[in-house]
Amino acid sequence: MFIPGTVRMRRLIAFTAIMVLTVYATQGAIRAADRFRPQRLRMVEEFIVREGVKNPRVLAAMRSVPRHEFVPVRLRRSAYQDGALAIGYRQTISPPFIVAYMTESIDPQPDERVLEIGTGSGYQAAVLSLLAKTVYTIEIVPQLGRSAAKRLKRLGYRNVVPKIGDGYKGWPEHAPFDKIIVTCSPEKVPQPLIDQLKEGGRLIVPLGRRYQQVFYLFEKRNGKLVRTKLIPTLFVPMTGISEDKRAVKPDPLHPRIINGGFESDSNSDGRPDNWHYQRQCKLVGKDAPQGKRFLCFHNTEAGRLAQLLQGMAVDGRRIGVLRVTLSVRNDQTIRGAKPYEQPSLFIHFYDPVRRPIGSGQIGRWLGTSDWRRVSGRIKVPPKAREAIVRIGLNGATGTLCIDDVRLTPEHR
Repeated sequence: MFIPGTVRMRRLIAFTAIMVLTVYATQGAIRAADRFRPQRLRMVEEFIVREGVKNPRVLAAMRSVPRHEFVPVRLRRSAYQDGALAIGYRQTISPPFIVAYMTESIDPQPDERVLEIGTGSGYQAAVLSLLAKTVYTIEIVPQLGRSAAKRLKRLGYRNVVPKIGDGYKGWPEHAPFDKIIVTCSPEKVPQPLIDQLKEGGRLIVPLGRRYQQVFYLFEKRNGKLVRTKLIPTLFVPMTGISEDKRAVKPDPLHPRIINGGFESDSNSDGRPDNWHYQRQCKLVGKDAPQGKRFLCFHNTEAGRLAQLLQGMAVDGRRIGVLRVTLSVRNDQTIRGAKPYEQPSLFIHFYDPVRRPIGSGQIGRWLGTSDWRRVSGRIKVPPKAREAIVRIGLNGATGTLCIDDVRLTPEHR
C-alpha cells in the first residue's frame, strides 16, 4: 500500500540525519581547528604580554590567528613556542613576540592600508588583516608566495592582497601606504619604500649588517623620514636588489662575538648592542671583571626564558671547532625540569637552508660561585653555514652573571 505521508516522513528523517551529521562534522572540525587554542592563549600571556606588548587590538589578533596553520606540519608542535621556525627556501616565520612587537610599533588602524615586505608563510599578513582595512604583501620566493596566498584564502583572510616580486621596489600601483612593515633585513631603507609611504605614515624595518641588526621605526614628516631606534633583532636578509647593494657581507671563515664585554649600549636602555632576543637580563656597571660593565640574568620562575642571542656565519667545511671563553659568576642557580634548563652557553648550528643540525654546550653553572674564567670547545658540523650563540639561565632559576665572552675558530 502506498502512503504519501510515509515517504515525506522518510525524507524528513533522512534530512534530519544529514543535518545532524553535518553539525557534528562541523563541530568536530571546529574542535580540531581550535585544539591549539589553549597553547595560543598561553603563548600570548607568556611570550607577548609578559614581555611588554600592551595594545589590546594586537593582543586580540595574536590570540585569534592560528599560528600552527602557518608552519610546516612537522613543526606544529613547536608553533606556539616563542622562536623562529624554518619554512623552507632559506626563510623563517618570525617569533610570535616579534610579530606582535612590530605590529604594535606601527599601530595599524581599521581604515588604513598596510604594505608588508616579505610574506613568508603569511602569518604576519594574517595578523595585520584583523587590524587594517587592506594588507598588500609581497614575497620574492615564488613557491612561498603561492602557498601563502592559498593558505590565506583558505583561512578566510579576504582583505590580504598578495604578490610575487622583489619587495625592494614596493608596490607603486597601490601607494601611498599608511603603514609599511618589512619582515626581512636590508642594509638601508629602500628608496621606493620611502617614496610610497604616506605623509605621517609609519615604517618599521630591521636594519644593519647581516647578523647585527636593529629595529628602526620611521615616521614620514614633510617628506622626510624621522627615525627612532628600537631593540636589537635578527632577521633573514632582504634578497634581490637589496642584497646586491649590501656593502658589508659576513665572513664565514672568521666568526666572532661582537660586544662580548657588553660595553656598548648606544640606546642607554640597559640593552647591550649586537645581542638580540634579550630576556630578563640587565647591565651592571660596578666591579666588572673586565672593562666597566658585565651582564646579569635573574629568574625566579622555572622554565621562563632569561637569555640573549647573537648570530654569525660559520662555514663548517673549513671551521672544525669554536673555542669559547668567558667570565662567569652564579648565585643560587637551580636547574629547571627539562635537561636544557640550566645556566649554560649553547651554540646552535644551521645548514645552508637554515635547518637546525645540532648544538654544543659549555657549562652547567649550578649553585653559587664567584667570578672565574671558563672555556670550552664546541665542534662545528661540516654542513653548518650559520650559528646562533645563546647564553643565559635557559629556564633555570637564580642569578647568572657573565662578561668578556670570546670566540676563536679553529680550522679543520
